[in-house]
Amino acid sequence: MPTPATALLLFLAAAAAFRGATAKTTIEPCSGADACPALLGYTLYADMKVSEVAALFAADPAAVLAANALDFASPGAANRIVPKGTPLRVPTRCACADGVRKSVAVLYAVRPSDTLGSIAEVVFAGLPSADQIRTANGLAAEDPDALLNPGQKLVIPLPCVCFNSTDNNLPAVYLSYVVQVGDTVESIAASHTTTVTDISNVNAMGSPIVAPGDILAIPLPGKQIHSLDRSMQQDWNKLPWPLQSHNLATFHHFPIKLTKQWLKTYVVSSSVGI
Repeated sequence: MPTPATALLLFLAAAAAFRGATAKTTIEPCSGADACPALLGYTLYADMKVSEVAALFAADPAAVLAANALDFASPGAANRIVPKGTPLRVPTRCACADGVRKSVAVLYAVRPSDTLGSIAEVVFAGLPSADQIRTANGLAAEDPDALLNPGQKLVIPLPCVCFNSTDNNLPAVYLSYVVQVGDTVESIAASHTTTVTDISNVNAMGSPIVAPGDILAIPLPGKQIHSLDRSMQQDWNKLPWPLQSHNLATFHHFPIKLTKQWLKTYVVSSSVGI
């Protein structure tokens, strides 16, 4: 199995060609210090453990598993290896920074052979750009392919939107999706159970045309599960440690169906009734 560092070197050239200089990203102006739950669409550049993906994005492994409807009732689920090229949804908090919505919780330690370009395009799969990373860290303008100092810590700004956590007056959570080669708005809409019209409206698209490297905000049906806290907490209390150590609040920003699906997966295997 290739290590992430090996894969970074293998795929750097391909990634550089993938994302064009004219790639577009949907942004949401903001003010204040409020934040909302959001999801990042991340495609693995190497075989990685769930825990490694979670660590990269400063996320809870249990939350990553739940966001992707992966069963983490089995022992060692956080160390489950996910194949290279797998698209995952990574939970994040979408904050307001510098007047726009973005996630700024990720702090990345530079590794040998890292460049701004490789970090942006390979490690973080095109979610940030090299210029955005440079600006966020106050770095001098330089070749994005210039080697960085190993161990250097970089803030990685990641795209996200809140839009009041609603879509067409219904609860929603927004996924930041990096357009892949061969994608069309129609195929993206179909794979995310939404419509071309909805994606076009959310992203203020004059025409439903996208290019590889563009980042779209995809509205996904979402609903706060606070109303289910009492009944779900009773079920949660039946789970053994260490699963109980993941506070139920971790899952408040996932759709009810997803959260209950996880509980049902565990409970069925444990013969505990919901």
